[in-house]
Amino acid sequence: MTVTGARRRPAPLPRAATGRHPRRTPRTPHPAPRTPQREERPFMPLDPAPRPLARAWWRDAVIYQVYVRSFADSDGDGIGDLRGVTSRLPYLAGLGVDAVWLTPFYASPQADGGYDVADYRAVDPLFGDLADAAALIGAAHAHGLRVIVDVVPNHTSELHPWFRAARASAAAPERAYYVLRPGRGEHGELPPNDWESVFGGPAWTRLPDGAWYLHLFAPEQPDLNWEHPAVRAEFEDVLRFWLDLGVDGFRVDVAHGMVKAPGLPDVGRAGQARMLNTEVLPFFDQDGVHEIHRSWRALLDSYPGERVEVAEAWAPTSERLALYVRADEAHQAFNFQYVLAPWGARALREVIDASLAATGAVGATTTWVLSNHDVVRHTTRYAEGDPARGLRRGRAAALLTFALPGSVYVYQGEELGLPEVLDLPEEARQDPAY
Repeated sequence: MTVTGARRRPAPLPRAATGRHPRRTPRTPHPAPRTPQREERPFMPLDPAPRPLARAWWRDAVIYQVYVRSFADSDGDGIGDLRGVTSRLPYLAGLGVDAVWLTPFYASPQADGGYDVADYRAVDPLFGDLADAAALIGAAHAHGLRVIVDVVPNHTSELHPWFRAARASAAAPERAYYVLRPGRGEHGELPPNDWESVFGGPAWTRLPDGAWYLHLFAPEQPDLNWEHPAVRAEFEDVLRFWLDLGVDGFRVDVAHGMVKAPGLPDVGRAGQARMLNTEVLPFFDQDGVHEIHRSWRALLDSYPGERVEVAEAWAPTSERLALYVRADEAHQAFNFQYVLAPWGARALREVIDASLAATGAVGATTTWVLSNHDVVRHTTRYAEGDPARGLRRGRAAALLTFALPGSVYVYQGEELGLPEVLDLPEEARQDPAY
């Protein structure tokens, strides 16, 4: 799949003037044609036609996802890094993409591939340092590429200074920054409710002093309490830190999960913790989360250059997903209904029609995705045991996707038709889902 020429590319980032002009063929001057004399009349200018508004770059952009640790290794240690990404920017620019999305490269114990952040303003030594990040951003801009970075607001690492303090003392003010509750049962030995972790098992872990903390993902990823003003203020400061460094936007991890239902009610059934559900759950897609996205949109709009937010929001319907991309909220939201649609003209058309209708109703465009780091690559999903069939279908799906109105995200290697690696030995697996 070649991205170049697939869709009209938005205007490039501003660059220094080169002084070069298109070559023109000299013309031999001709005498002005003679025109008949006519009665002179006062000049009456026509009402100027309204100038069309410049189309925002993100509305039909192609954005390339880089999973930093596996993309390009600059120092031979077997782990991809920021300098490696920088070295491949000419290749990405040559594909014709408009922006690069970088998965988390922040300081982290790597319990969940960097989505367990211990310091949101530091680069993990595995990937380089802050100077490498600044150099990458500058080099990307020089190639006409924008840079989107991940931000992980639903939870921190258990090694984040806040949670270390919260775990160390029941009197620590940082306890209020997380979702901690007393247990149920005669001695508090049972979890506070029946919520399940997306990675399996209960969504609660008990501390030595008896309190339980919520983790919708791994136990190493305690959920933050977004009702606390200190949490909101901290993340606004984190966003400003990276915006000031020059990033062009954020992909917001678990954008639908920061707000929990009041009272943390039971779900009442097992098998609840799937990312894409058919209903609103007390821990996902609560209406209160939209207030956070509105405040972040106002912050982004205060910066020049059309900085953007793309929401990883696993909403149960296209209509619920469209709420995240209203005019005063996120600019984009991944269309996971499209990602998970089965192969077939009818199924794909139903999702496409529903998606376009829902986003059109709020004046937004749809963000199309076929693969990312959370799902099996589409050439393998579509293969049904036959790699050649998967590649053919993958090409057809790419052709369809790039013909649709809206923006497209391309996962690294997708342009090569790469399949999923399914035969990794158990000892090589690091994903907490395993």
